[in-house]
Amino acid sequence: MASGGIVGAVEDHWTVGRVAELAHVSVRTLHHYDEIGLVRPSGRTAAGYRAYSADDVERLREVLGYRRLGFGLREIAELVGDPSADAVAHLRRLRGLLLERRARTDAMVAAIDRELDVRAKGLKVTPEEQLEALGARLYDEIGGAYTTTRRTEPRIAARIWDALGDARTVLNVGAGTGSYEPADREVTAVEPSAVMRKQRPAGAAPCVAAAAERLPFADGSFDVAMAVSTVHHWGDPMAGLREMRRVARRVVVLTFDTDEPGWQDRFWLTRDYLPEFATVLAEFPSLAGMAEAIGARAEPVPVPWDCADGLFEAYWRRPEAYLAEHVRRAASVWTKVGPEVERRAVRSLGDDLGSGRWAERNSDLAGLEAADLGLRLLIA
Repeated sequence: MASGGIVGAVEDHWTVGRVAELAHVSVRTLHHYDEIGLVRPSGRTAAGYRAYSADDVERLREVLGYRRLGFGLREIAELVGDPSADAVAHLRRLRGLLLERRARTDAMVAAIDRELDVRAKGLKVTPEEQLEALGARLYDEIGGAYTTTRRTEPRIAARIWDALGDARTVLNVGAGTGSYEPADREVTAVEPSAVMRKQRPAGAAPCVAAAAERLPFADGSFDVAMAVSTVHHWGDPMAGLREMRRVARRVVVLTFDTDEPGWQDRFWLTRDYLPEFATVLAEFPSLAGMAEAIGARAEPVPVPWDCADGLFEAYWRRPEAYLAEHVRRAASVWTKVGPEVERRAVRSLGDDLGSGRWAERNSDLAGLEAADLGLRLLIA
């Protein structure tokens, strides 16, 4: 519909009052958006009143979605004014942001539950613990422990860097603190979380605030795009992988395989104590589907018994590590399964370690130097 055109049928336009009612905002808010050029009704009724077209309503939906996630009007104007983004792109971005917010909400619930447990035992709650429950240190639940436990594992890094081949320009998508960024290449990092960006060390590669599903780079901008243990956090993993394929001539992704029948039983922690892990990855794309999306081959990446990177599977031969709070906080799985499941799993594991049942059940692990626990390197 042309801007300023007469809208003929009632289903083709919506009055300001009707849109305000449907969107649960005030007419004054809509008038303000009109005045600043954020959302302007582009049609008119037969009686000459200004009216919202379907495209106008779609734009308003995007504006309100970003607004309710805390974006300022100036930021929103830039987002919805991007000519390269369509409605689907905005929906995927909003979905990713909402998933991140849900993870933060779950983390806050976990922090509050821990404080309630402490208070129920009659123990004193420290100021640090109080601030954590209020959310001042909320991201500690899902990423703040990275600087102490999520270090570069040299043997895994060697596999990733070897897969980069002769690439000179590297895009690291979902870069986090940059643990696996090669020092001998020209690296550009992409990380949507401001909290994670702040944890990047001094001298780290320049970092762009963006999501994998919508990379702000032209086609073929990099020799290679890499993503390390991050795809499962994306709102739309397949869209993110296709974006990596678009902006780089090669792609290297460290991810997880859920294709193998009975994959949950590869790791004793998910088999015996945390079967809910399967639910966490219920919507995760198949390894075959991810490989097909970028034209990749898959290679297993065994986890060394003394893995320096505190990823979820790192302590497969050091089970007592999972009893430590800071170790669990560095792996998002624990937050996603919820505090009750976490407490049950930790209690059960502690009991089995104390009784010797864990050692008896997993005696075959004692002599292994590395274990295949589902990590896969996709190389395209």
